Amino acid sequence: MVAILQARGPNPLIGWTVDRAAIRYVGHDLQRPESILAEPDGTLWSADARGGVMRINPDGSQQLITQSADQHFDLSADASTSLLYGTLPNGLAFDAKGDILISNFGTDRLELMTRTGSTKILLDEIDGQAIGKVNFVMRDRKDRIWVTVSTKVNPWSDAIRPDISDGYIILIDQKGSRIVADGFAFTNEVKLDANEEWLYIAETSGNRVSRMRVGPDGSLSDRQVHGPSNLGRGLIDGITFDAYGNLWGAMVFADRLIAITPEGELLELLDDGIKETTDQFEAEFATGKPVRIETLAATGGTIAPWFASITFGGPDVDTAYIGGLKATSIPYFKSPVAGLPLAHWRS
Repeated sequence: MVAILQARGPNPLIGWTVDRAAIRYVGHDLQRPESILAEPDGTLWSADARGGVMRINPDGSQQLITQSADQHFDLSADASTSLLYGTLPNGLAFDAKGDILISNFGTDRLELMTRTGSTKILLDEIDGQAIGKVNFVMRDRKDRIWVTVSTKVNPWSDAIRPDISDGYIILIDQKGSRIVADGFAFTNEVKLDANEEWLYIAETSGNRVSRMRVGPDGSLSDRQVHGPSNLGRGLIDGITFDAYGNLWGAMVFADRLIAITPEGELLELLDDGIKETTDQFEAEFATGKPVRIETLAATGGTIAPWFASITFGGPDVDTAYIGGLKATSIPYFKSPVAGLPLAHWRS
């Protein structure tokens, strides 16, 4: 297990930025690799819009794993249908047996898929109501499952506005499933700190990260903003901790990679956005009205269009992988600090 550093001494990210020339790529012909899971042996698993996951082996070979491939995802032919409808595997997590939990943003349900493609529905309603836009799923060291629902607005693009806060968080444990917090502005990824004392919550439409204290029973309290109340151009999507305590963030639409230090300082690690298209997005978002899908589709850079997540992997857990909603491969680079291993990591 990688040693977890304490938040003391020089922060390895201060003064550091990603060297674009050092970025390499893995995987090919991927569809919507929004979320990525890494294993100690070098295997990667990425969400795939055909209705499952792509397994990328250490030797670079890859296999699509799904019961039946859905061919609806074609950005060049119909961006709106591709991005808003049909099966859209989003956040991924391993369950205790090593099978894959899938938060399906298109079918509005939490699914469980074996490594051979057999799939079943775990959750598609809560309190007798349709669950809404299931975005992310995470398992903690106590084998509890945390699920985020971004919104009940459909299409989801109409909820990319600052005045809608209907997102919530579901906890699944031995007591069953229940809502433990709500009122979030498009709930996206969540992560626990090293001691699993605080849950950090990316609020996409709020463009901020909030955190809540985790009680012994999984209850959440003491909600507060972590870092700046506005993270700048683009909107926060995926988040993950490194071993020092920095919280890395992927800023979708502007394609920025940021980090929030333990003290709450905002660092910019990479900017791959296109100024003109980002400017147009920012102008429309500032009106408080839904941003046009054409405006959203035009944004994004060249490295992994629509930065959506950051995953640490590699032998020393210091290789950072970027997930991109419109990407067809996965960029990666060496980080000056290791990532905080997730619950499934064993070495």
